[in-house]
Amino acid sequence: MIHIPVLSNEIVAAFEPFYARTETVYVDGTFGRGGHFRLLLEKNPGMQAIAFDQDPDAYAFAQAHFGELLKEKRLLFYLDNFVNFEQHYDGPIDFALLDLGVSSPQLDEPSRGFSFYHDGPLDMRMNNQTGITAADLVNQMSENDLVVLFKTFGEISNPFRVVRAILEDRKETPFTSTKQLSGLIERVDGWRRKGFHPATQYFMALRLKVNRELEVVDEVLPKLMAKLRPGGRLAVITFHSLEDRIVKNLFRIYPELGEPLRRKVTHPTREEELANPRSRSGKLRVFVRA
Repeated sequence: MIHIPVLSNEIVAAFEPFYARTETVYVDGTFGRGGHFRLLLEKNPGMQAIAFDQDPDAYAFAQAHFGELLKEKRLLFYLDNFVNFEQHYDGPIDFALLDLGVSSPQLDEPSRGFSFYHDGPLDMRMNNQTGITAADLVNQMSENDLVVLFKTFGEISNPFRVVRAILEDRKETPFTSTKQLSGLIERVDGWRRKGFHPATQYFMALRLKVNRELEVVDEVLPKLMAKLRPGGRLAVITFHSLEDRIVKNLFRIYPELGEPLRRKVTHPTREEELANPRSRSGKLRVFVRA
């Protein structure tokens, strides 16, 4: 599936103060396939863009599709997690965007191990060149640690039967594939809601843990907020209630820096949800620097 940028109309609207502004600095912390970047570039072709993505495939895509901008250094691309942005750029920012979660190319590529619908290695690393995998967690964590992981990051109230089944099965055969794990969860938990795979929250918990996603968001948002110029904006798209809670709280506890653009979270329109079902859980919050 082609990656469709989520809440694109709302992001373009949030960028409106910078449509015609010269010397605009845009930081894209989760470049992916450049969907949002392309839309904002149409509104301000002269802006300076600084992009981050820890996925080597995203860098290869940028080279193939935005090569001229890279040569002209109008687009600076760093193959790194956005939490390290200050190591590469320490100047002021006008508009920053974090589109959290997994892109469609990552979900649809079985070798990345994010999907329970495709059989592939139980990986789930955004940067598949380094770090622990989901298989490492499933095969090595204790019963108690797995329970805490699925309760905390997956918000699963009763993961005990699945965890005990994991411990029993891994005695004979270590978990190596996505279908191996999702099949166990289907067998133990069963389908309770039509259209909602029983492995959804388990896979989400593992992905959040493997990539330290919640810790990274908690660490980087105050730094990005402080780097915004007066009137600058930070837009964050989340797909998980835990992430959204972090963003909501951090946007409110630094009144000396600024405040949310709107009190309530922005959801995709019904039209967008019908056109792109993966947008359904998306939530947008925008912070404005005082």
